[in-house]
Amino acid sequence: MPHPLRTSETDALTAVFGPGETATLWVVLGIALGALVFAAWLVRQVLAAPTGSPTMVEIARAIQAGAKAYLRRQLRTVSVFIVVLAFVLAFALPVPQDAAHTEVALRLGRSAAFVLGAGFSALTGYAGMWLAVRANVRTAQAARSTGLRAAMRVAFRAGGVAGMFTVGLGLLGATGILLVFGQDATTVLVGFGFGGALLAMFMRVGGGIFTKAADVGADLVGKVEQGIPEDDPRNAATIADNVGDNVGDCAGMAADLFESYEVTLVAALILGAAALADSPAGAIAGVMFPLVVRAIGVITSIVGILAVQPRSEDEHGMRSINRGFFLSAVVSALAVLLFAQLYLHDLRPAVAVCLGLVLAGVIQVLTQYFTDTRYKPVREVAESTRTGPATTILSGFSLGMESTVYALLTVGGVIAAAAVLATDPTEALYFISLTGMGMLTTVGVVVSMDTYGPISDNAQGIAEMSGEFEGRPARVLGDLDAVGNSTKAITKGIAIATAVIAATSLFGSFEEALRAAGMTFEGVRVDRPLVLVGLLVGGSVAFLFSSLAIRAVSRAAAQVVLEVREQFRSRPGLMGGTEKPDYARVVDLCTRTSLRELLTPGLLAVLSPVVVGFALGAEALGAFLAGTILTGQLLAVMLSTSGGAWDNAKKYIEDGNLGGKGSAQHTAAVIGDTVGDPFKDTAGPSLNPLIKVMNLVALLLAPLVVTYADAPWARTVVTVAGAAVLAGAVWWSRSRPPVNMLASGTVSAAEPQVDQGEPASTAVPTPRGARAADAG
Repeated sequence: MPHPLRTSETDALTAVFGPGETATLWVVLGIALGALVFAAWLVRQVLAAPTGSPTMVEIARAIQAGAKAYLRRQLRTVSVFIVVLAFVLAFALPVPQDAAHTEVALRLGRSAAFVLGAGFSALTGYAGMWLAVRANVRTAQAARSTGLRAAMRVAFRAGGVAGMFTVGLGLLGATGILLVFGQDATTVLVGFGFGGALLAMFMRVGGGIFTKAADVGADLVGKVEQGIPEDDPRNAATIADNVGDNVGDCAGMAADLFESYEVTLVAALILGAAALADSPAGAIAGVMFPLVVRAIGVITSIVGILAVQPRSEDEHGMRSINRGFFLSAVVSALAVLLFAQLYLHDLRPAVAVCLGLVLAGVIQVLTQYFTDTRYKPVREVAESTRTGPATTILSGFSLGMESTVYALLTVGGVIAAAAVLATDPTEALYFISLTGMGMLTTVGVVVSMDTYGPISDNAQGIAEMSGEFEGRPARVLGDLDAVGNSTKAITKGIAIATAVIAATSLFGSFEEALRAAGMTFEGVRVDRPLVLVGLLVGGSVAFLFSSLAIRAVSRAAAQVVLEVREQFRSRPGLMGGTEKPDYARVVDLCTRTSLRELLTPGLLAVLSPVVVGFALGAEALGAFLAGTILTGQLLAVMLSTSGGAWDNAKKYIEDGNLGGKGSAQHTAAVIGDTVGDPFKDTAGPSLNPLIKVMNLVALLLAPLVVTYADAPWARTVVTVAGAAVLAGAVWWSRSRPPVNMLASGTVSAAEPQVDQGEPASTAVPTPRGARAADAG
């Protein structure tokens, strides 16, 4: 049972868990379990919905098999990283020597928490994906048999399962660690946050490469070369494209927001006791307040999820989602203000949380403005297609650059407002961490919004492939899919802003760790040459990381293009519907390629802080983090907004505007969309966990960097070894040819291998009424 809570490596503030606090921890634990119970209730509701025709069910099962096979192989691949780093945390990195627990207990606890964080992150992503690939066919059937209201209820409540796993497992893990480790919980919690962040980065990068390789390949061959619609069953990449929506946006984003949820909570717990040590409520209040805020968020997220229900068949889906989101936010704000007044007798922490809620709302509105077909920016991008692909790309790129300014000013304004509330730097950092918590108070609704996107996208794909949807049901699914594009863009914007605030909070924890290790830390002084070098190197990492991710998509997509072209060439009956494509080859191709590309980004995230810290020193490592936070935020917003604008400009034209499908404008829009795909769904979102992984590595590494500051030989060995591994990984990634073409023109001379226990084929029956070659 916990007693005092240690808030730094050298001293424990008087943050004592009395009977009331201990009872509150158990209540919070019960609320976390309640979130998982609510998730189970949502699962039963969704699975009770009808699944549709045998053709629709068979297509959905093919998507399920591909998604399951991919995640299984991905987790097996990244488990090597997890095991190695678990040993490093257990035996290589130091722990406090004057702790209440033994050194062995703390080392093993931190390592176990790291594995638990990674496991919870993976489970959150898997749970969301598991239901999403079952809800897609049910959403399609609901649109056909009932209409928009029923279809949206199925899709959004299926997304709510991922949301409830995010809040439930995140709160469960943190509260459990506090109950078990008490005074030493902060040391263990850093391991928990690191595990979640690292696994999220792998799932984001791997899923992003898979989904965009399939999407780009399918669009270029299907829409541009063959003139057939998206999700046409004659295109061999269609199943892989639908699988990718789930492993990228469902599993990847759920894991991403889980680790954001966890990292902001860890930062607030580390900073809380020190920040409120002199307050009337005492240091313990700084620890309990974030936990109760998270518990309030669980309850209000449930309210928000249940509130998303269109009031009529004609109501725009985004209006219904906004209603649920803002209702959840308002109820959260009122509850947090009331709790702060009763418990802290100080409204400033609650105001900091409310600033985060406001920031989430502003980011939602701002992102929707730049990426929704109803507003001027996307329509301007669509208009630029009149003069070809080049002006389309220039228009979307400039739009993304512009959006970064407003996003940065918004985040900066909220950080400044949180700092103004404080009376000293420690309190300011605590309030900044609370704004990050405020942004994710409604994370259950936010994750639901994101997962809704691929469910609605898959539903439209199943309808298209089955050939059984016409008229109003097809239009309903098209409208739901367009709303899903906006919700995915919004959640990416919220995730990026949260990453910046979480990283800022962790930066404060990094400074405390340096001071605790005995270093007189005076801040990051860029007038010192080595510190300036650290800043510059940190600023470059986001660009190198994005380059690796986009190049990986380019290579994988080129292979998909060749494979799909070859199937059209070697199977002349495909266009007439007398032959079936081999979907399994493309699914396996995307799986193998995306997993092969995980190594270099993972090494870059973990080793670059190590190399900078040992080569240039602790102060330069702080500058490195500052550079990463700045350029990572700017680049992530630019990539995500540009990609979202190109995607919806294409949707706008496909809805019959500017010549519609098959026109020259449509071709230009498709090319813009394929450029934007790896921007918005691979590189951009992957920068969020990258920023936090590097901050957590620096936080764990800080005592070691200070300890070996006067040991040049040790520093040289670590620097040279780390730099050599990084250089080798980057060279290996860049040295592979863009396309592996054999004499036959196919991607591989051998049939792809499928995991034992998985179906050897994802073939689906040819739907009724196969389209003519000039359809579209």
